[in-house]
Amino acid sequence: MRYLGGATAARTGDEMSGPALLLLGVALTGEAVAGSALLAGLTGAAAVGGPLVGALLDRSRRPGRVLAWALGGYAAGFALIALALGRVPLPWAVGAAVAVGLLGPVLSGGWTAQLPRVAPARWRARADAWDAMTFGAASLLGPALAGVVSAGAGAGAAVVAAAVLIALAVPAALALPGAPAAHAAGPVLPGLWEGVRAVFAPGALRRATASSSLSIAGTGMLVVCAPLLGSRLLGGAEQGALLLSGMAVCSLAANLLLARRPGALSPDALLRVCVCVQGLGTAGAALAAGPPALLVCLALVGAAEGPQLTALFAIRHREAPDRLRARVFTTGASLKISAFAAGAALAGPLAQVSLPACLGAAAALHLAAALIPHR
Repeated sequence: MRYLGGATAARTGDEMSGPALLLLGVALTGEAVAGSALLAGLTGAAAVGGPLVGALLDRSRRPGRVLAWALGGYAAGFALIALALGRVPLPWAVGAAVAVGLLGPVLSGGWTAQLPRVAPARWRARADAWDAMTFGAASLLGPALAGVVSAGAGAGAAVVAAAVLIALAVPAALALPGAPAAHAAGPVLPGLWEGVRAVFAPGALRRATASSSLSIAGTGMLVVCAPLLGSRLLGGAEQGALLLSGMAVCSLAANLLLARRPGALSPDALLRVCVCVQGLGTAGAALAAGPPALLVCLALVGAAEGPQLTALFAIRHREAPDRLRARVFTTGASLKISAFAAGAALAGPLAQVSLPACLGAAAALHLAAALIPHR
């Protein structure tokens, strides 16, 4: 339970941070471009940070301490971004976001890589579903908190609140079990790219990584579009943040069902079905003419998002060598975060020109993810 509590706190802060940054950018500049640039900077650096954080975790006898330091650094840096924005030129704030983003993979892959040390092997399938549900709960709470705090105290306060939530996970990280001594030996740099090679080796892990990365790029585009959808169809940009929470409700409900019957589909088949459903739902959102149609389409996207993550975790745990587990998870997480950043960066200017075109491009990415061949 301590693992789940810490993971939920850290991931709620993380899920709150994106909408909070978007709302802060809109509040200070009146445009979505500033918010998307900050979000892209924060998430784009993960491609570099993931392998390094994973290598440190794999070689440490106390990986919880590595997690705790990374969480504290991320929270402090994120709060500084909120204080700096509007007081320094935007490129400087984006540069600070890039520096903080190096630690981003610790919030997702860094936690999940520790799951085998707290969950017995016989409970692994259900543990994967429950771990994925922490993302669902975070996706539910984070955007809602961003919208509520932003409406009540301003978007800057929402960014600071996200940093506080991430910092609250530090005690749970410190309490995680230690690693076997055999995994603790050896320098960091020579083994830095072992996880990268493992992820990109031909096989199920590479297919799942490519599919989930394309899909999350589409999700990044949808997240940037959410405040604009709220303004267009629901009466305000803050309502767009609540749309993301509604998607998370559907994600959490779907994973609760999956936890009861974890073997209904193979993880590989489940991932493919889920990205296809996400593509269809996003395409429907691009064509929605009113709130009912929009809510139905985004409910489909959310219901597929949670099981997709559960399937991805199951594939990674199945395919990753134990000595490389943290590197595989943080490298995979960094690729997903960077793909999200690419989608968010593209969505800012594209959504300003045409919101339906931006959502159509997001749907195309999901459908492309479903078509990645098995070879």
